[in-house]
Amino acid sequence: MATDIHPFDPLRPEEITRVAETVRPAFAGQGLNFRVITLKEPPKAEMIDFLESEHRKQLEVKRPSRCARVEMLVKSQTGKHELHELLVNIDESKIMRKKNLVGKHSYIDSAYMKAVEAACLADDKVQAEIRKLDLPPGSTAIVEPWAYATDGMNDMSERITMCWFYCRHFDHPDVNYYAYPLDICAEISEQLEVIRVYRLPGTTDEEINNDDRPYDRRKIHATSSSEYHPDLRPEPRSTTKPYQVVQPDGPSFQIRGNQVNWEKWSFRVGFNYREGLTLHDIRYDGRSLFYRLSLAEMFVPYGDPRAPYPRKAAFDLGNDGAGINANNLQLGCDCLGTIKYFDAWHNTQSGEPMKLPNVVCCHEQDDGILWKHTNFRTGNAVVTRSRILVLQTIITVSNYEYIFAFQFAQDASIFYEVRATGILSTVPHHLDQKDKVPYGTVVAPGVLAPYHQHLFSLRIDPAIDGHQNTLSIEESHPMPIDDPTVRNPFGVGYYAVNRNVEKEGGFDLDISKGRVFKFINENKINPITGIPVGFKLLPQPSQMLLSHPDSYHAKRSEYTQHAVWVTHYEDDDLFPAGRYTMQSSGGDGIASRIQERNTLCSPRSVRNADIVVWHTFGSTHNPRIEDWPVMPNEKMIVGLKPVNFFTGNPGLDVPVSTQEKNKSVLYTEGLEQKTDICCGTRL
Repeated sequence: MATDIHPFDPLRPEEITRVAETVRPAFAGQGLNFRVITLKEPPKAEMIDFLESEHRKQLEVKRPSRCARVEMLVKSQTGKHELHELLVNIDESKIMRKKNLVGKHSYIDSAYMKAVEAACLADDKVQAEIRKLDLPPGSTAIVEPWAYATDGMNDMSERITMCWFYCRHFDHPDVNYYAYPLDICAEISEQLEVIRVYRLPGTTDEEINNDDRPYDRRKIHATSSSEYHPDLRPEPRSTTKPYQVVQPDGPSFQIRGNQVNWEKWSFRVGFNYREGLTLHDIRYDGRSLFYRLSLAEMFVPYGDPRAPYPRKAAFDLGNDGAGINANNLQLGCDCLGTIKYFDAWHNTQSGEPMKLPNVVCCHEQDDGILWKHTNFRTGNAVVTRSRILVLQTIITVSNYEYIFAFQFAQDASIFYEVRATGILSTVPHHLDQKDKVPYGTVVAPGVLAPYHQHLFSLRIDPAIDGHQNTLSIEESHPMPIDDPTVRNPFGVGYYAVNRNVEKEGGFDLDISKGRVFKFINENKINPITGIPVGFKLLPQPSQMLLSHPDSYHAKRSEYTQHAVWVTHYEDDDLFPAGRYTMQSSGGDGIASRIQERNTLCSPRSVRNADIVVWHTFGSTHNPRIEDWPVMPNEKMIVGLKPVNFFTGNPGLDVPVSTQEKNKSVLYTEGLEQKTDICCGTRL
């Protein structure tokens, strides 16, 4: 294999082809559907040795083998599709492992979903129900297939798809059909047969029914209130003048292949079908910080309790894939300034490489003031503006868009920002019900947007000055005022208590105690503070899962029980809800894995060990009318910040901001703009 391929680099197209060619003879004469051909990351033990040699610039470095994980559907003699998982050594063109995954299902196949949509609309029973609606002339029924979220009402050994119906009242490809949900629902089998067709509840006390109700034409309303596309909207505001990001000397980053260097940062960019953007071997000024960072899962459970709506609960990574659904980003739209785009490769059903262009953009942004001080005696100000490096990817999953961005700061901080936007998922609502719906918001005539949650899991693999790390929990408590052994006569003192976590488990945030989670290296002591070096988690405070612990929602998304988890590192332990979330029933998540390990053997210590920390965060989204017809982004930010890692402010050497370089202009009404103001001028 070519030596210019780094072990962390995603599979190249020629490797995807080679893997498919290796696998096909093992299933000769059978129908194959290649679902996944992706990099199987090398064992960490091998990679640690490789990376250390690489950073010491030892040229004769033994490279770990290039391996691929393959997921494929094989059509059996009975006509059913069996899911198989294979491990392939690419260098040797050899299958190392093969397993039939009975009872498991692969992620959503867009081609299959299109076939589901076509089969649904071609069904006589479905067409009969559409005719009963008596839609206005020119209106068309639209089907949106969703993966069936397990609710205990059906056999999950085969895939079932839920088909929700909407209406398009005029012919435009970008019409917002979510503004017109219909009360028909259909369930489709894996063999593309309609199992059942029925009518949806429209009021809080109504249930699934077979009532023949014509479409209520009072629901049709002005396009200006429910359309988002500029073709269907009034003229936009004209007050916004152009804003251009110009870097006359080019960007400050250097990129070679998937290796990124910027300021004192270095890291490698990865990308796969499921997690999308991944980051590896993250270092600052040559010091190791994190082995791997990634978004590990996202669960979106809806809170409408009426059947069949509990089946709307999406694992947008496990079921859909952040990589597969990544947008093709465009200049001047999704990122501004001087942009470096990264492409990715997936595979077709036949095993051929398929390019995913421009799935990650890399660029710099101004981020306000990094630090400033004004000497009040002299009036002299010193101010340094902050520059951040942003790596951003955007995914579209049916109605929603998610914008994911890693942000690297000049003070050695890392931030992970999630922005949720797109269109609310809607259900039909009877116009005549006047009572407020307790679990949703009416956003248009006959349109209910149910309450729901977005719960993410950020997987953090720390390597703080090495791979033996500890999760430490710090809390701040007031000193007692009436304890004779404690000197606190004025009652103002407080102290910090640190507890090092010994065993795997989950933990909650506690703002009342100022609880801080730190990743420390107990073997490396800061020479000034005398305490271990580390980084701390700046969490996104969030409500955990609202579903009952006995619900399938809870059983399938165990990571949503706690805000922070710590586990002992294991190769391939990447997904807190399990690798196969499609129609899962639970028992495959992070809590079950911890319990299983503790049952099989004595609990392993996670103190001064190779650990992984998982942060659960998100949004409890009770829709507003302002979220309609398209939602302004809702922002969530997680931070990773050094704590006693350096001997001072790591951003102190960032150049001071000057007007000479920044060339800002002064606004003066009706006069020419002036540029003679400088940062240190005394007011």
